[in-house]
Amino acid sequence: MGLPWYRVHTVVLNDPGHLLSVHIMHITLVAGWASSMALYELAVFDPSDPVLDLMWRQGMFVIPFMTRLGITNLWGGWSITGGTIMNPGIWSYEGVAGVHIVFSGLCFLAAIWHWVYWDLEIFCDERTGKPSLDLPKIFGIHLFLSGVACFGFGAFHITGLYGPGKWVSDPYGLTRKVQPVSPTWGVEGFDPFVPGGIASHHIAAGTLAFVVAGIMWFGSTTTPIELFGPTRYQWDQGYFQAESMNNRNGITIGCLRHPIFRDKEGHEDEIVRVDVPFRRAESKYSVEQVNVTIEFYGGKLNGVSYSDPAIVKKIC
Repeated sequence: MGLPWYRVHTVVLNDPGHLLSVHIMHITLVAGWASSMALYELAVFDPSDPVLDLMWRQGMFVIPFMTRLGITNLWGGWSITGGTIMNPGIWSYEGVAGVHIVFSGLCFLAAIWHWVYWDLEIFCDERTGKPSLDLPKIFGIHLFLSGVACFGFGAFHITGLYGPGKWVSDPYGLTRKVQPVSPTWGVEGFDPFVPGGIASHHIAAGTLAFVVAGIMWFGSTTTPIELFGPTRYQWDQGYFQAESMNNRNGITIGCLRHPIFRDKEGHEDEIVRVDVPFRRAESKYSVEQVNVTIEFYGGKLNGVSYSDPAIVKKIC
C-alpha cells in the first residue's frame, strides 16, 4: 500500500541532511527526464516543413519550450526557422539537452552523498548539538536564489543583454522569430500580446524577492515580530538585554525573564513531559501529577518560584 505524501515527508522532518538529499534527487529526476525527452523528440522530429507541419502537429512537448527560450539550431546543421547553420555551438537543442544530462548525473551523485553523510555539523543547532532546520534562513536563501534567477532571466536573457531573447510572434503566426525584447513598464505590459511585459514582470518580481529576502531578518513590514517572533537582528543587536532596558529602547523590564520548568524529580532537560489533560481519567502527565514547578531568572520576578498548579498552568 502506498504512503500518502504527508507521511512520506514526515520521514525527513527536522532532518536537514536527508531533506536536502531528497530535494536534490527530485532535481535529478526532473533534469534527467527533460534531457532524455528532448533527445527523443529530436530523434523523431521532422523539420522538412516548418510552415504546415509544425512541431505541435507532430506531438512535440519539450521542443516548443526550448524554442520559446531562444533555441532554434541543431548540431545537424539546420534550424527551426529554416536555413543552414554552420556552427550552432552549445546553445542548441543537443547542447542544452547534454548539459541537462550532465547536471542530472552530478545531482544524482550529490543526492547519494548527502544521504550517506546526513549528520554534518553544519546542520546541527549550536545550542543543542542536534540536527535542526533553520526555517527563516532556508526561506531567505531560497527566496534570494529564486530572485536571482527571475531577475536574471528578465534583465539579461529576455532583453538580449546576455542571451538571445525569446521567440516573438503575433496572433496570426506570421512574424515568428527569436529577438531581444525591451521591458514594458506601462499599463500595456499587462497585455498578453506585448512581449515586453514578460521582461518587466520578471525584473520586478526578482527585485521584490531581493527586497523581501533582505529585510525579512529585521522584523519589518514583511515579518512583524509580534507574529513571527524576534529575528537574529534583534538578538544580535541586544534588543532583549538588560543594557538596552536601561537605555529605554527595548521592551519592559517585567517581560525580561526566563522561566525554568522542573518536574517532581527536578529534571529540567530541554522538555518537561507535562500536559493539561482533556479527560482527567486518562491523565498521566498532568501538572498536578508531575508536580511541575516554575522559577524565573531575570526581570522583576528574578528568583521567584511557583508550585501552585493553577499559577503554573496560567504561565504555561
